[in-house]
Amino acid sequence: SIASEVELVSKIKVVLGGKMNNPSISSSSAEDLLEGGCYHRLSHMSPFTGTKMTFGLFVPTSYGSHPLSSSSSAKKQSMPVLFWLSGLTCDDTNFATKAGSKAFEAAERQSIAIVMPDTSPRNDESIPDVDSYDLGIGAGFYIDATKAPYDKHYQMYSYINTELSALLSNVFQIGANGLASISGHSMGGHGALTIALRNPSSYVSVSAFAPICNPTTCPWGQKVFNAYLKEPSDGNQYDATLLLSIMTSSNNTQLYDDIWIEQGLSDQFLKEQLLPSKFIEAANQSGQKVTLREREGFDHSYHFVAAFISQHVDFHAQRLHKHKQQQRQEQEQSSSSSSLTSSPGKSITCKAMVARGPKQPLTLEVITVQPPQTNEVRVKVLANALCHTDVYTLDGHDPEGLFPCILGHEAGCIVESVGPNVTSVQPGDHVIPCYTPQCCEASCIFCQSPKTNLCPKIRGTQGRGVMPDGTVRFLDSNGKPIYHFMGCSTMAEYTVLAEISCAKIRKEAQLEKACLFGCGVSTGLGAVWNTCNVEVHSTVAVFGLGAVGLAVIQGAKISGASKIIAIDVNPKKFPAALEQGATHTVDPTALPNPNQTIQQHIAGTLTQWGVDYSFDCTGNTNVMRSALECAHRGWGTSCIIGVAASGHEISTRPFQLVTGRVWKGTAFGGFKSRRDVPILVNKYLDGQLPIDHYITHTFNGVEKTNEAIDALHGGDCLRAVVRY
Repeated sequence: SIASEVELVSKIKVVLGGKMNNPSISSSSAEDLLEGGCYHRLSHMSPFTGTKMTFGLFVPTSYGSHPLSSSSSAKKQSMPVLFWLSGLTCDDTNFATKAGSKAFEAAERQSIAIVMPDTSPRNDESIPDVDSYDLGIGAGFYIDATKAPYDKHYQMYSYINTELSALLSNVFQIGANGLASISGHSMGGHGALTIALRNPSSYVSVSAFAPICNPTTCPWGQKVFNAYLKEPSDGNQYDATLLLSIMTSSNNTQLYDDIWIEQGLSDQFLKEQLLPSKFIEAANQSGQKVTLREREGFDHSYHFVAAFISQHVDFHAQRLHKHKQQQRQEQEQSSSSSSLTSSPGKSITCKAMVARGPKQPLTLEVITVQPPQTNEVRVKVLANALCHTDVYTLDGHDPEGLFPCILGHEAGCIVESVGPNVTSVQPGDHVIPCYTPQCCEASCIFCQSPKTNLCPKIRGTQGRGVMPDGTVRFLDSNGKPIYHFMGCSTMAEYTVLAEISCAKIRKEAQLEKACLFGCGVSTGLGAVWNTCNVEVHSTVAVFGLGAVGLAVIQGAKISGASKIIAIDVNPKKFPAALEQGATHTVDPTALPNPNQTIQQHIAGTLTQWGVDYSFDCTGNTNVMRSALECAHRGWGTSCIIGVAASGHEISTRPFQLVTGRVWKGTAFGGFKSRRDVPILVNKYLDGQLPIDHYITHTFNGVEKTNEAIDALHGGDCLRAVVRY
């Protein structure tokens, strides 16, 4: 059994950059929200220890709201977690206060949680209070005691490995499905090694700082084992060195791809208590890879832990995310193999949401999808993300909008069949449809130029809603043609694409997440990295805080921008902007000086001469002018990303350009689609480019697309993903 009730003891907002705000302590029930980007202290009554236990829990901003909240429970997915076990005399707070700033910053960057349990039961009159730092309270040693009086409460091995793991998974959806790693310091390092070696299927990776490696032969371990265990030999199961030699010597099989041991060479306990050399010897004999990272001048203190903890968080995060992607790939392949209709050369009937006319709800219809022709690919759409461009066309603002059509252009798909001459993909491949194609032909001056990504190979037919041969692949139930949209048309269970519009990605990428790279996220990132090439220490202003605007902020933060000003008329969007790296937020309708324009406020109040780079992500031509005119005199660049309604024109005084400002625009962020989208997906898979936080709403079934459109209109939606 696990605790049925969890109480929030305190919550501290973590400020990126290595600081935490002062704690605001308030007793509360579990129904209160866990806040992303916060360190929490939580308590619960433990059936294993028979006492109230308190643990720390950091969750990154990508975690979002508490999964117990009815409004978000359907959206939560398991988040990877790193267990941190502290050393002698510590409680659940020591790590957070002494090394948390470094650890939490790394965990935020890597989108993993960190849980920090107490080191022993406490705060109960029946718990023995021994006048010794290495026995009793604060010295649970992560074992299950069998000798009185400790056997009643000191069940720390089972508490960590069984109860706390289940609590995190069941209550918070953290660490579920084996997405857990473990580390610790000193006694906690001993606990981490012991628990991981005894439970290799429960932990993805393990590391330790100055661990007690061979406790059956050192004074600390012998004292504790004699006090806590009935039989001296019972200590063998809690000795990492003995466990390693016993568990792997028979078959020379590695339990983990690597085990990191961080050890300060000025540690006063190194030779008598810690004994890492014995652990290394056992590893060499058994075949288990162990990396001993020896550090000159470092002792046993938390200063040592703080100096290298971010590297350990990265070590675990890389393995956790890889394991998560492998799980997704297995699930997705199993699902897709059972549902994929393969009818090469034949027509397929499927469900689709058809746009019959502007300003009308989409209609659910059964359509016929004809087989792919020369240089074409037919795909099964597994997930489609709603983009404002879809709504822009549906609302009648797109001059190229044709009806009836099938909208959608930000999707994740599996190749069902290919037409003649297709060589770059084959059935079963995972692809992202790209509305900006890349023909890669030697004769295409656009594809061969590093200056642009605007391949015109099929632009003419794509704008007319047809395939490159001038015909369509969609027929309604009456046999009448349905137009294509942006060369993608992914609001259907199957669609046909030009081969040059298919970006092939790794199969371990979950398509309901990777689909975001088909438009908005890539556009925002690329505007920063490609179109403007924002440098370190640059100043940036971002107008419009939808998904594209937040991607601009994320890209600017990664590029090292020193000041990022986020502008929007909806202040509810400011927390998300700050979480992605914005340093300032501005509501242009509520300026301190009502006589100033927003450009005057930025280029005059927030900065002296303006920002180095500004980005319009609104599609509003008045905002585009404001973005230009807050750019730095002499060299400022303003980039237009948002698409304006048909017939609208931009304007400014020519003097704005004469005095050195540059006005430019971007399409798909300047990324060459077939080359660069797979690279972005790889960065996501490697944990370098988190994107999960963009998905605020999910729906199941193509028929739910109208609900997704309503969510997008609601104002609090970044990306709504519809899973087919």
